[in-house]
Amino acid sequence: MPIFRFEDEEALGKVASVDTTTVIVDVENVSQLKRLQVNHLAVLQSSRPGQHLIGLITQVTRKRGIEDIINDGINDLSPELNLCRISLIGTMLDRDGEKENVFRRTLESVPEIDANCFSLEGENLTGFMRTLSSVSADGNALTLGKYTLDEHAVAYLNGNKFFQRHAFIGGSTGSGKSWTTARIIEQMSGLSTANAIVFDLHGEYAPLVGEGMQHFKVAGPADVEAKRTIDDAVIYLPYWLLSYEALVSMFVDRSDQNAPNQAMIMAREINHAKRKYLEDNGQQDLLKHFTVDSPVPFDLDFLMSRLNEINVEMVAGARGEKQGDFFGKLARMISRLENKISDRRLGFMFSGGGNVLDFTWLEKFTTAILGSTDENGRAGIKIINFSEVPSDVLPLIVSLVARVTFSVQQWTPSELRHPIALLCDEAHLYMPQRNMADSADDISLDIFERIAKEGRKYGVSLVVISQRPSEVNKTMLSQCSNFVSMRLTNAEDQGVIKRLLPDSLGGFSDVLPTLDTGEALVVGDASLLPSRIRIDEPQNKPNSGTVDFWDEWQKPVKDTRLSVAVDNWRKQNIQ
Repeated sequence: MPIFRFEDEEALGKVASVDTTTVIVDVENVSQLKRLQVNHLAVLQSSRPGQHLIGLITQVTRKRGIEDIINDGINDLSPELNLCRISLIGTMLDRDGEKENVFRRTLESVPEIDANCFSLEGENLTGFMRTLSSVSADGNALTLGKYTLDEHAVAYLNGNKFFQRHAFIGGSTGSGKSWTTARIIEQMSGLSTANAIVFDLHGEYAPLVGEGMQHFKVAGPADVEAKRTIDDAVIYLPYWLLSYEALVSMFVDRSDQNAPNQAMIMAREINHAKRKYLEDNGQQDLLKHFTVDSPVPFDLDFLMSRLNEINVEMVAGARGEKQGDFFGKLARMISRLENKISDRRLGFMFSGGGNVLDFTWLEKFTTAILGSTDENGRAGIKIINFSEVPSDVLPLIVSLVARVTFSVQQWTPSELRHPIALLCDEAHLYMPQRNMADSADDISLDIFERIAKEGRKYGVSLVVISQRPSEVNKTMLSQCSNFVSMRLTNAEDQGVIKRLLPDSLGGFSDVLPTLDTGEALVVGDASLLPSRIRIDEPQNKPNSGTVDFWDEWQKPVKDTRLSVAVDNWRKQNIQ
């Protein structure tokens, strides 16, 4: 059944002029002219039956002088006209083969002179957008909110395409990014086997609670001391999970003249330590296949003793013992490694205890962090708090979780694979432009770039969330086919979004600096047409609300606030 039901008397007016992609409509009724708004959608009768042309209103004008009309190239018309300029953007087909109500981003025809033009609003707009998103009126469809230009029309998105093609959520601080993210997370949690990891860098998503959601935090100094485990929603990311390149970046100072030798020795001795672990634990099958990058535990004490031995090794010479090839050349690396091990901030890597050296630990970890509700027995949406991870290793640690996720998906047989999404909040901190990244951050970028390029094949989706799209890695953004852009006031950030729009809709992005808080411009495969949407309020708001400075400065100050803060700062833990 066709989704559009228009009566002739509902027409805004009739087509007065037709260009290749531009139509000018003569609006006879002044009251109708007042209803029209720029960037609203309009429907025009096509010259072919079973088709309607969809257009975007780009200009509404009331012309009172014949000179204006002549200057615009519209002659032989009444000297007083109400005109509406419309850019054609696609065709709605009542039927295409066996499919009903199909929208195409091509112009199958152009309207005839005197063809009726209708405003697209209310149920017609809801039905049209639902058709674009390929969702039914019922079921668990992904909805962000209501269309700004029609508060009764629900904004549907195609949930499959939103996650299949990766997505970006961005906007200036205070524009509603976290609100939008929370809205999406809540809807995901309502799906029976949803599977996602949220990288929460500041603990702002802690208020999100309910079935389908669970919270973890990367172990801080207090958690290590209390010996909290994954059963207490505290996770460790042990050193042996790092790739060889990541281990070298942490332990080898590249400015050291002995860095190449140190990296070579590190590879050989880690391989040796992993082999010893497998032999001691009776894992004979793995001995034939493991590599330095295999996620096999190894004893750090054993590695340190080997490095110390090599550093002071004496070998036989022609006139007695002489210093070995690497005598004294590993000293700086050993000191660096000892410093890292003793750093209480890095307890989540080096102080996990015997549990993290157990051969079954990795399976328990992946079940808890990568499993859906049925698999881990708790919830499919895992929100991981990284707030106590030191900033200098944050990119490495966030990318470690991403690498574990990608590796598990990659090594899962296709018939057993279950998709998972990574929601990357504050992405500019660990997905910067290459020219803004440190050499250590390159490892993090390599991992995320690979997920952006290849993740779709293995059922891994990226949702990149940032307040500075111009600072986010270009490769990551280029792989995102869906953009939810909140208010952007910076010209560079606006330019990033503008370049994503089709030429015929380039002017639509001019609204970016004027969007209200909680209002978004949605562009991409999940919504075939760029849409301005007012995001619905999430049930639980994240801890990112703007502080009312003026009002707060008129209220009494909480007792002991500074002493509590100083105490927490010293303990590196918020009580």
